[in-house]
Amino acid sequence: MNTLQQIRFIWKPVVFLVCLLPLLLIIGDAFGVTGSLGANQIEAILDRFGNWALRFIMIALMVTPLRRLTDWNWLSRFRRMLGLFTFFYAFMHFLTWLVLDQELRLSEILEDLIERPFITLGFIAMVLLTALAVTSFMAIRRRMGKRWQLLHNMTYVIGILGVWHYWWQVKKDITEPLIYAGILFVLLTARVIWYWNRRSLRAAA
Repeated sequence: MNTLQQIRFIWKPVVFLVCLLPLLLIIGDAFGVTGSLGANQIEAILDRFGNWALRFIMIALMVTPLRRLTDWNWLSRFRRMLGLFTFFYAFMHFLTWLVLDQELRLSEILEDLIERPFITLGFIAMVLLTALAVTSFMAIRRRMGKRWQLLHNMTYVIGILGVWHYWWQVKKDITEPLIYAGILFVLLTARVIWYWNRRSLRAAA
C-alpha cells in the first residue's frame, strides 16, 4: 500500500473520526453521559461550537506552512476535510444561536445582526464559509477555474473575522482571543513573507 492509499483508506478515516470527537463530547455532555454543560446549557453549546470552528480554521490554515517547512506534501490531502469541518462547527454554532438562543424570532435576529457588531462579523464569516463549502467539490472548482482560487483566499478573511468576532464577544478576559490572534498573525505573516520571496525570485529570474 503506497502513501496515497494509506492516506485515503487509513489516515483520512482516522482524522475524520478525530474531527467528530468535539461533536460527540458536546452531545455526551448535553445528555450528562460524558460531563456537564453547566447551568446555561445553550450558552455552553454555543461557545463550544464557536471555539471548535475557530480551532479548525486555524488548523486548516496551518496545513500549507507545515507542508512547506517539512516537505510533507501529503498534508494538503487533509485541507478540504479540515475546511469542511470548520464549516460544520461554524454552522452548528450559527444554528444554535438561530434556533436555541433566538428561537427563530426574526425581529430579534435582525436586531442582533444590526445592533451587535460581533454578530454581524460572525454572520459575514458564516456566509463566506458557506460559499467555500459549496464550491469545494472538484467539479465546481474546475468550472470556476482561477475564480475558485480567489474565493479560496477568503479563508484568510474568515480567520480574521472569526478572531475579531470572538474578541468583541468576550467582555472581560481576552486571553483566548489574544492567543488565536497571535497564531493567526504568525500564519498570515509567514504567507506574506513566502509571497514576497516568490515574487523576488521571479523578478530576479
